[in-house]
Amino acid sequence: MQDPGDTRPRQLSRRSFIRAAGVAGAGFVLYAYAPDGTRQAVAAVLGGTLDPSTVSKFVTPLLVPPVMPRAGSIKRKGGKPADYYEISVKQFSQQILPAGLPATTVWGYGAVTSDSKKGLLLHHAPSLTIESRWDRPVRVKWINGLVDTAGKYLPHLLPVDPTLHWANPPGGVVGRDTRPTFRQTPGRYTGPVPMVTHLHGAVGVGDESDGYPEAWFLPAAANLPTGYATEGTWYAFFKDKAARTLGPQWGPGYAVFQYPNDQRASTLWYHDHALGMTRLNVYAGPAGFFLIRGGPQGDEAVLDVRSGATAVLPGPAPKRGDASPPKKAYYEIPVAIQDRAFNEDGSLFYPDSREFFDGATAANPGFVPDTDLSPIWNPEFFGNTIMVNGNTWPFQVVEQRRYRFRFLNGCQSRFLILDFAHIPGVEVWAIGNEGGFLAAPVNLTAHHDNRLLMGLAERADIVVDFTHVPLGKHVLANVGPDEPFGGGKPDDDFDAADPDTTGQVLQFRVVPATGPDPTTPPRFLRLPALVPLPAETRTRRLGLLEMMSSAWDGPAEAMLGTVDRGGNPEHLMWADPVTESPRVGDTEIWEFHNFTADAHPMHVHETTFEVVDRQALVTNEAGETEPPSRPAGDPRPPEAWESGVKDTVIAYPGEVTRIRARFSNPGQFVWHCHIVEHEDNEMMRPYRIGPRQHRQPSG
Repeated sequence: MQDPGDTRPRQLSRRSFIRAAGVAGAGFVLYAYAPDGTRQAVAAVLGGTLDPSTVSKFVTPLLVPPVMPRAGSIKRKGGKPADYYEISVKQFSQQILPAGLPATTVWGYGAVTSDSKKGLLLHHAPSLTIESRWDRPVRVKWINGLVDTAGKYLPHLLPVDPTLHWANPPGGVVGRDTRPTFRQTPGRYTGPVPMVTHLHGAVGVGDESDGYPEAWFLPAAANLPTGYATEGTWYAFFKDKAARTLGPQWGPGYAVFQYPNDQRASTLWYHDHALGMTRLNVYAGPAGFFLIRGGPQGDEAVLDVRSGATAVLPGPAPKRGDASPPKKAYYEIPVAIQDRAFNEDGSLFYPDSREFFDGATAANPGFVPDTDLSPIWNPEFFGNTIMVNGNTWPFQVVEQRRYRFRFLNGCQSRFLILDFAHIPGVEVWAIGNEGGFLAAPVNLTAHHDNRLLMGLAERADIVVDFTHVPLGKHVLANVGPDEPFGGGKPDDDFDAADPDTTGQVLQFRVVPATGPDPTTPPRFLRLPALVPLPAETRTRRLGLLEMMSSAWDGPAEAMLGTVDRGGNPEHLMWADPVTESPRVGDTEIWEFHNFTADAHPMHVHETTFEVVDRQALVTNEAGETEPPSRPAGDPRPPEAWESGVKDTVIAYPGEVTRIRARFSNPGQFVWHCHIVEHEDNEMMRPYRIGPRQHRQPSG
């Protein structure tokens, strides 16, 4: 998103980018081109058999996620305490659509035991919030509970494409975590579901607890097929490492992870990360907020500049043991925005054929093994219905006072541009992002058209002041596109989302304040000082790439790679050897050279980073070959809401995006695009901090 006067390159179509950059087949788009060069839409925002325009809006109250109950408190090695949770993934029915329409079968996390009689043993999609304190670790027993009442495994709710490089349990120990070969095009996989949980944004976590994509595990089902691998390639290695370093034992159907929580107070979230299946597992429901509070850069360190005293931020938020439904008003609310599509029977819709994306069929041009096109995988998916905290188009009653919202873009491929501009009298300030508080509050109303761009997996800590908003009903809009995002502004560079469906997020019902607002106006907030990172010891050039199909005018895979000193990109697959291996304690600059026509939200596990700058990427004409590229022009500083500490950054097409990160904890981790369809088909790479570990799996 751009401010007026920003000269950053605008969104490029696939054809214009190929012509400008000379990179063969750059960009995922939902368009075809006529012989005269005009752009024609392939399809509108399609979905299942349920027409989203017939779904009633703003009839369901927003669910404020309750707090996940603990199983108890434990003593770690050395005697220090940690909070302990036992959390499973289960299948259940949830009323996502408005009452009167069918319920939806989903998956979700939930506690299986509680140390309190008030503990809410509820599975939900998205799930309950894990509330944690700075410097007090959290240990979680993550359980794959995808079994029926008889203990038999449940197949996936959605179509699994077995031709990707994926977990591949049917491959057995030898063939797991591979891209299998076939003699004829296979159907969807219907076996037991692999899962492994990743805490997105966790810093300093051991690699055994990071949710490595090849550390998945199947449920402990009674009928697992003979010969299936029940665990991923890295599971046993991490199981032994966890036992040695942390003490907990792992077993069939579960793993025990520990999070140190010694990073800045921040908004994290947890979700599945199984190899080649993240898009499907997360779409089915398992995700939730994980908040770290306190510490030297927490709420208590925010000052009111008028007095120098501790500022008062909007609250309270839900607390452990609160009644359900709550008997008090919440003024700090986590808000997970996701896009979905549904069938008339209430079931989730997700494409079961590549034909949904661009018309490719088994007859023309054919699928694996006859061509390089996977039969089910879609390069992107845009749901035609907006779901917020587990309900479609809910409403939230707000008083004429200030609120704090922790927003998460939990969509599949959709970039959001949250638009408060049609709420008269509102004042909106950004105070934090993924890694905690910003350098200073950012007035989105005065300087950014009352809008906020959010890439996939980005979070935003926002104060919304309803004090001067007229009583009544007002809608938070979304003006991000119903298609891949390449930068720019709505109307000028792309069509905004459908104003009748995906262009609406939730409704605020403004009522009079029940009392004086004690909170500090955001303009008077002094946020905790940022600690600058040490100078970098190395710069790495990384490529955001794709591989076009040799049989079809469309992408076969999204990819990552490296860029040599001459500007030449090298495509790399997930299975290729590690090419990024920072030394323990080093600070590095990573440059994301985006050779595609889409913006990509890039996420680096285990660390957080500073956004340094962005710069135009100029390439030379070279026909169908990949030409050398070079940055040109003056670098552009980060957006105001990108100051501070981040774990996900938008890399725009035709640009170099630079981040500075410190790599402090040794182990094996990953970096990837968080468009989950891209991530699941090769746009993810392993990286290693420090030397190879003794007896680690290959990679």
